[in-house]
Amino acid sequence: MLVVLSITLMVVDARFTLLKPVRSQMGLVLMESYHITDLPQSLWQGVASQFGSRTELIAENEKLKTEALLMQGRVQKLAALTEQNVRLRELLNSSALVNEKVEVAELIGVDPNPFTHRILINKGERDGVVLGQPVLDARGLMGQVVELMPYTARVLLLTDTTHSIPVQVNRNGLRAIASGTGNPERLELRHVADTADIKEGDLLVSSGLGQRFPAGYPVATVKEVIHDSGQPFAIVRAIPTAALNRSRYLLLVFTDSRTPEQRASDAAMAQEAADRQGLTGTAEPVAPGATPAAPAPAAASPSPAPANAAPAPVPAAAAPAATPAPASGTAPSPSRERN
Repeated sequence: MLVVLSITLMVVDARFTLLKPVRSQMGLVLMESYHITDLPQSLWQGVASQFGSRTELIAENEKLKTEALLMQGRVQKLAALTEQNVRLRELLNSSALVNEKVEVAELIGVDPNPFTHRILINKGERDGVVLGQPVLDARGLMGQVVELMPYTARVLLLTDTTHSIPVQVNRNGLRAIASGTGNPERLELRHVADTADIKEGDLLVSSGLGQRFPAGYPVATVKEVIHDSGQPFAIVRAIPTAALNRSRYLLLVFTDSRTPEQRASDAAMAQEAADRQGLTGTAEPVAPGATPAAPAPAAASPSPAPANAAPAPVPAAAAPAATPAPASGTAPSPSRERN
């Protein structure tokens, strides 16, 4: 009976969503067990840190000071580049965000199934996590959220056999699809033409296609490119840049949730606002969707115009009212005007 019940539950869980609330509530109970199993390691780390030698602490302190100094120099350069990027985006009237919002999460569990590459993190639906949310570590993209619970979430790694991500070669922009192989140290690029410009050492970054992963994040580095004259596609293998089986602290990326229509509308409004700011004189701002009125002709002034003043432009509406001069250049007679 227990065997039949287990098989029935597995079939129902695989084909229907009836047990999703039960799994969500079980996640609350299992959350405490993860903390309990992690307690010995936390205690051991605390005891080891308390009994560290003074020499090791001094050496580590000097090393951290050096790294902090190097990082401060890099941050200064990145700050200048960020400001330059902001100015260029303002010139292009782009509504894209320069930096995405991120939140730190901690890995608290690994799926024991050797045929699936999934991990469990300590952030869930109560923390604002959503399905499909990108996850990365300090080196690159790791995967995406595929299952939500109130206080935890499951992340599908890039190397899982069911996962694929659109990428592009950072050197020349060549687009491809990187798929998982089941090996935590390898990805494969599918359907890459044998004549494609891709070589060993190329950096693969996310292309942003599909609106799932943000563009520009490192994904993998090409390790091997095998060309076979008898095959239309080359065999391309790559190594993930993220430490998929070593990273403990991760970043959840909160990307722009607007639809493409909303982004296009916002970009159009930004363009219209920039056009209004570029107007000179006493022109008033034009409301969105309204047609700007034609400038009224300037009234005649009794005082003479300055000698160096440019001639005032004649309104287009007043042009038809002007009387053309005769071809001979002589003034018309008064009688002819009366006739």
